[in-house]
Amino acid sequence: MSELLGKRALVTGASRGIGAAIAVALADKGADVAITYERSADRANEVVRTIEGKGRKAVAIQANSADPAAIKRSVDEAAKTLGGIDILVNNAGIARYASIAEFSVADIDALLDVNVRGPILTAQAAIPYLKAGGRVINIGSAGADRIVGDTGTVYYMTKSALHSFTRGLARELGPRDITVNLVQPGSTNTDMNPSDGEFSAYQKSLIPLGRYGQPEDVAAAVVFLATPGARQITGSIVTVDGGATT
Repeated sequence: MSELLGKRALVTGASRGIGAAIAVALADKGADVAITYERSADRANEVVRTIEGKGRKAVAIQANSADPAAIKRSVDEAAKTLGGIDILVNNAGIARYASIAEFSVADIDALLDVNVRGPILTAQAAIPYLKAGGRVINIGSAGADRIVGDTGTVYYMTKSALHSFTRGLARELGPRDITVNLVQPGSTNTDMNPSDGEFSAYQKSLIPLGRYGQPEDVAAAVVFLATPGARQITGSIVTVDGGATT
């Protein structure tokens, strides 16, 4: 229960859903945790209170993951508050759906800014703080491997970009004994994609296990990659989708 005792983690976009579950799960293993949020201050503060209730230090930092200056400020603030950063979880992301023929330039730019540029700039800002044994864990989507529907092409394209980013950064940081991995959730029960939503029956039909994942399922994979037991795993993709992409 204390594999991460003394570690300091930053989880972006963690006021709810998968990000919140990751932040709490890291605290369960002993880590102090900083989270970022864009608008959901009340929910972010709930996450902080939950972590503090476990006896760990926590802070919520408002930051727009499309804003380079806000990203740099949030990483520096997290490091200052926690006394450093050992684990970075690039979780913040947005989704926009439309056919290619109807996709607006503004929506394309928004997806690229948050889902691609955001993780790069966050990692760039965190690298000076990471020491030997550090971890970078990116959160992608199983849709990068299997596109479902005809309106998610651009969104899934941004998530597939994390494949190359993860592998390249793993090679760059490997000599410093810092691992970099990618976790790809499949259909997961969140506000954005509830297990009883309009399209949930179709999604379940694609999953061999026949059920949605829970945010805690994704968090469990992230926590493992953050622990010493995963020290020899880097540049890898862990897909948590109930077998949908098999």
